[in-house]
Amino acid sequence: MKILVFGATGSQQFNVIGEAKKKGAEVIAATSSENSFEKLAQAGATPVLANLADADKINEITNGVDAIAFMIPVSLPNPSDGFQYSKNVIDATKANGVKKIVWNTSGWLETQKIGSPVDDVKLDVLDYLKNSGVDYVIIEPTIYMENMMGPFCAPFITNEKKLAYPTPEAMPIGWIASRDVSAFVVEAIYNENLKADSFKISGLENLKGNDLATAFSKGTGEEIVYYPQKPKEFGDILKPMVGEAGANSVAAYYEVLQNASEYPSKFNPHMNEILEKLPVKMTSVAEWAKENRNYFIK
Repeated sequence: MKILVFGATGSQQFNVIGEAKKKGAEVIAATSSENSFEKLAQAGATPVLANLADADKINEITNGVDAIAFMIPVSLPNPSDGFQYSKNVIDATKANGVKKIVWNTSGWLETQKIGSPVDDVKLDVLDYLKNSGVDYVIIEPTIYMENMMGPFCAPFITNEKKLAYPTPEAMPIGWIASRDVSAFVVEAIYNENLKADSFKISGLENLKGNDLATAFSKGTGEEIVYYPQKPKEFGDILKPMVGEAGANSVAAYYEVLQNASEYPSKFNPHMNEILEKLPVKMTSVAEWAKENRNYFIK
């Protein structure tokens, strides 16, 4: 099995390499920068230089591939470019007779367009993929545990023993580890019965803020409390990474959550049914925090 991975330099797709290697796959990892070659090679992949905007190059590197693990780049200056990038990959998948494409959507898809370019473009991609004639599986994860490693959270844990996140304490979330999501992607590639399927996945624990902090404390062996971060504080920390407009947009979303009486679902209570089709050993928050203790506790 030869698997081409897009987005492998980021935390959301990097573990696809290791999970695929466990199955004995040959992994090719596309990247837009040669600076990533060493990291990808050390992980066991063969790096190839390719820009998602270059349809000819995407078609070239897709030739001879059995399956593709795909994700739209998270921080695009123009989110609408995500449709053309996805189209290039889907078209190459079809033209080269690739058996299957598995799309990690980096969040649960909306049921209709909501005026957010980042979310709305994914619905355009969804329609195009469904009508492409290509076999596909869509993996929709909830919120990554790795988000806690971000500059809006990790320094608070390290310096103040506070788990900072801009969601209300009362809002439950089924946090999921990146490695688990990657394992779902790989299982979906290898399951020949899945050809036009979509799975909303989450962790097995639906934790409110204080419960999250308790589980995190158990894993690190340190007393950590939950800190419902102010959206503006979160946005200010985010600006250097995604720009002012992007940061303000994200902060506005969390502002709505802070004032909401009902919260959007971030947990799938039917994960056992999914795990029957895609057998993945799930990681708890406490286990993840223990594995990454040295990142947070200095």
